[in-house]
Amino acid sequence: MRNVVLLGADGMLGRCWDELLEARGIAHVATTIDDLDITDSSAVEGVVKPGTEWVINCAAYTLVDDAETHADLANEVNGHAVGRLAKRCKAVGAKLLHYSTDYVFDGTATEPYRTDHPRNPVNAYGHSKALGEELIQESGVEHLLVRSSWLYAPWAKNFVLTIRALSESREELRVVDDQRGRPTDSRRLAEVSLALADHGCSGVFHVTDGGECSWFELASLVAEVTNPSCRVVPCGSDEYPRPAPRPAYSVLDISAAEEVVGPLIPWQERVRDALAAFARA
Repeated sequence: MRNVVLLGADGMLGRCWDELLEARGIAHVATTIDDLDITDSSAVEGVVKPGTEWVINCAAYTLVDDAETHADLANEVNGHAVGRLAKRCKAVGAKLLHYSTDYVFDGTATEPYRTDHPRNPVNAYGHSKALGEELIQESGVEHLLVRSSWLYAPWAKNFVLTIRALSESREELRVVDDQRGRPTDSRRLAEVSLALADHGCSGVFHVTDGGECSWFELASLVAEVTNPSCRVVPCGSDEYPRPAPRPAYSVLDISAAEEVVGPLIPWQERVRDALAAFARA
């Protein structure tokens, strides 16, 4: 990978990519939300210039609940703007690395979702991400589309750090135990994505940490590491109603990625490492 344009470098995953590209000595231009509005076609064309070989899109509308009342905005950022970006990449001969989500699926499966499973989102955010996927595929651009889930990192706002903070100050936490998925360390997501690109992969891949769990199980580990005296209690999703429905089962099949890069590291190990990195910062 070389001659890279990184969009959304100020987000949680974008920061991981920016640091990874710097560490690997890969020449790149990194833009933040203040530098570039992905919905501005002219601005995008000014950044994705002829000679660009890769565009990594980490820019996205990620407010899942707010998307229920701002569906047009979510569709514009995650859908139509992505479609225009794909066309621009095709026009200049650049490859597009784009991220999507487990929320493009409906959560009714009983085994991990394969990369070719039909999309059937149950909330507005999922619909907007599914639209982006469709427009990329329709554009004909050479692309690597990576779906992931339950992202966290040693920085930014995410479930792992939220539970860490709460467990330090509370004696008990109630966390839903009827939604299952795969957590994903954003740092490792960037590393595996780069490895897939370096191996010449294209099309759709699922990349997460290894293993699966419920939000309750994830929170239990975080509390165990942070403050073992904090009791984590399982509960149902009905105890915490949200504007956007969540898929009950959104475990992604990561076998295709593992065939390329080897077994993905278990989520327990990655979560412990992220917490340790946060403590060192």
